[in-house]
Amino acid sequence: MDKLLEAVKLTKLYSQGNILDRATFTAVDNISFYIKPAEVFTLAGESGCGKTTTAKLVLGFEEATSGEIRHNGKVQTRNEKSWISEGIQAIFQDPFSTFNPLRRVDVYFHETVRNFRLAGSKQEAVARIDQKLRLVGLTYQEIAGKYPNEFSGGQLQRISIARALVTDPKLIIADEPVSMVDASLRMSIVNLFKQLRDELGVSILYITHDLATAYYVSDRIAIMFRGRIVEMGSVDQVLMKPRHPYSKLLRDSIPQADPQLRWTTTVTLAELEQEEYLRQGCRFAGRCPDVMNICKGVVPVDTRIDDVLVQCHKYVEVEDSPAIPSNSVETSR
Repeated sequence: MDKLLEAVKLTKLYSQGNILDRATFTAVDNISFYIKPAEVFTLAGESGCGKTTTAKLVLGFEEATSGEIRHNGKVQTRNEKSWISEGIQAIFQDPFSTFNPLRRVDVYFHETVRNFRLAGSKQEAVARIDQKLRLVGLTYQEIAGKYPNEFSGGQLQRISIARALVTDPKLIIADEPVSMVDASLRMSIVNLFKQLRDELGVSILYITHDLATAYYVSDRIAIMFRGRIVEMGSVDQVLMKPRHPYSKLLRDSIPQADPQLRWTTTVTLAELEQEEYLRQGCRFAGRCPDVMNICKGVVPVDTRIDDVLVQCHKYVEVEDSPAIPSNSVETSR
């Protein structure tokens, strides 16, 4: 199976506190996944689950504590990241923070073309930029000489996507790309991702807490909770027939369009996110309606059901479950 990008047992630790009172906090905890060519793969979960940290590791903005990232089978190292800026491009949550308000938008495009030596003349550069802008429903004439505040949020996000396309990347990492865009424009951007996949063969790592857009655009999806992937598989399997209790909770939290239906589920979040990150065993045990004694002290192992990977004790015989002590937190005082 071709794997454009693969994360293998990826872990990222951060230290909190001072020298005398320091705790080690695990933002990403031993996760593995892969992205195939021309595929939309989604990392989904609530805020603080480790999605953005994972994106930073893939982009090389952060160094992994352990594990590795492979691009076309080649391991990413500190000295081998030349593929990141050209082979992989990123689109971030807030389009207004992507551009300096005092710089013209077209300057960013020309800098990218010049830095990667993508054109031999200004005329060629303009033609290339215009081609990428047309993919997102804009033209070079519409952006030339203008500043970021002269565009709407939806336009600016599409400009961000066009800028990412200038280098002809094989993978785009989109971190919450529609969360700050008006609802009326969200589907146009999500449809654009599908178009890039289908027509240009671009892969998308789509990071979101919005399961509605995730279901619409994704081929496969991984559900993250407190740094761990608790369920992963095809989007139909995971969202329509979720196995893990957290996946079910996420799906049930989506409001129904039918006005005859009534909201019956109360979602209670832990008072402190840190409590769940530091919890022994399964981190979802404090909220899980199906919690068992083993969940409170033993880390669940990855179990494959059909073509879905799920991390839950419900699907493993208790006597066969290895007693794996949680080693995600080390505290020194």
